[in-house]
Formats: sequence, C-alpha cells, structure tokens
Amino acid sequence: MAEEVFAPRPRLVEGVRAYGLIVSMWLRSTMAYRASFLMTAFGNFTATAFDFVTIMLMFAHVDALGGYTLPEIALLYGASGTAFGLADLLMGSMDRLGRRVRDGTLDTLLVRPVPVLAQVAADRFALRRLGRITQGLLVLGYGLVAADIDWTLAKAVVLPLMLLSGSVIFGAVFVAGGAFQFIAQDASQVQNSFTYGGNTLLQYPPTIFAKDLVRGVTFVVPLAFVNWLPVLYVLGRELPLGLPDGVAFLPPVVAAGGAAGAGLVWRAGLRAYRSTGS
Repeated sequence: MAEEVFAPRPRLVEGVRAYGLIVSMWLRSTMAYRASFLMTAFGNFTATAFDFVTIMLMFAHVDALGGYTLPEIALLYGASGTAFGLADLLMGSMDRLGRRVRDGTLDTLLVRPVPVLAQVAADRFALRRLGRITQGLLVLGYGLVAADIDWTLAKAVVLPLMLLSGSVIFGAVFVAGGAFQFIAQDASQVQNSFTYGGNTLLQYPPTIFAKDLVRGVTFVVPLAFVNWLPVLYVLGRELPLGLPDGVAFLPPVVAAGGAAGAGLVWRAGLRAYRSTGS
C-alpha cells in the first residue's frame, strides 16, 4: 500500500500537477486585489481591441481588403486572436526565460523535483490575459454572424478544432522560442516576432502577402494552420498555394507534431544549458 502511495508519477502528470499548483498560487495572489485585476483585464481587452478598431477604420474607406470583406477579416482576426490568447495565457511567461538564464535564477528551478517547463510556463501566471481572449471571441462571434457562410457539419466541426489546435501551435512556438533562449540568452524579441508577430500576420488574409511568405508560414513555421486554412474552408474560398480542401482538417495533426517537436527542442536546449555559477 505504501509503495502505491509513494510511487513516482509519470513525468507528464507530474508536470501538469505542478503547473496547476503554481497557477493556483498566482490566482490567489491576483484575486487578493480584485479591483486591480478587473482594471488590468479591462486594459488588456481595450489595448487589443484597438487592433480591430484600426481594421474597421480601414474599411471605412474600402469595401474589401485583398478580396475579403470586413466580416471575413473578423473571422480571421477572431480565430487567430482567440487561439493566441489561450496560448499566451497558458505559456506567455516563456519569454522571461532568457532573463533567468542571464541572472542565474534558472538554477533554482533546476534543483526542484518538478519539470522545469511547468515552472517556467506557470511563472507569474497573468489572469488579466483573459481580456485578449474575450476580445478575440467577440470579434469571432461577429464574424460568424455577419459573414455569408454555407454551413455544413464539417464546417461546424472545423471551428472548435481550429481554436484548440491553433492554441497548441502557438504554445509550441512559445516553447521552441524559450528553448532557443538557453543558447541565445537574450532572444525574447526573436521569440515575440513569431508569436505576437505571427498573430498580427494571421489577422489579415493571405492574398495580401507574397507567396514566399505564405509558403513559409505553411510549410516551415506552420502558423497558417492556426486560422488561414480552416477559416478559408469555412468561408468556401480557395485555399492558398492551390492546397486541397482536406488540408483544412489537418490543424490537430500539425498541433500534435508541433508539440512533439517543441518538446524535443526544449529537452535539447535544457541539456545545453550551462549555469552562470552565481
């Protein structure tokens, strides 16, 4: 009986448990000042909303952007913003890893009997980031109502898979970017160019970008699977690069592959880490 109680848990289960415990600690800290939380969450909501306000102002002067109407752009924007918001909420602290590597505080995480990835990801968990998710969902809802969509069961299934898979894909980019900081140490802006920059890129239709860039975010860093490919399928539009419609159902596969690849890169980066000795 004692052996069962103290039997070691699988590494993944232990990591999820540790992540939950750290997050709950930060949540209790946040809720101790609820007025402050509400104000910062509203500020986060407002700051991200200005991005879509800019798009709306653009459409005050044009009827279409790259052949897409405002509701269709709203679908792209809302899907990308929601998926990125979920990843940013759960993994957004990864960009602080470079600072920990430089000042040597990462060593304190290494000596704890808890997976380092769980500790880094949950560090300073910021519930205020719900503002970005809320804003993305509102824009997505507007796009779904206002866009001219010929609904089928397949299209209805694609939407939730797109949001969940997109958040995993962004999360994998966060982890891979964090692993790069083991070597570069001061590369948070490089990571942000793929996370925050990728989110901004996906808010606009692929038709306004050069084909080489579209190929890059489809076959190299597969951000196109976050929203471009599934949303274009839902809208009944031709997929970029002449891809078949079936590709729109691949985000879960890409997300699984991205998560596995990010895990390998993370372990390689962690093995390459050398302490500052401080």
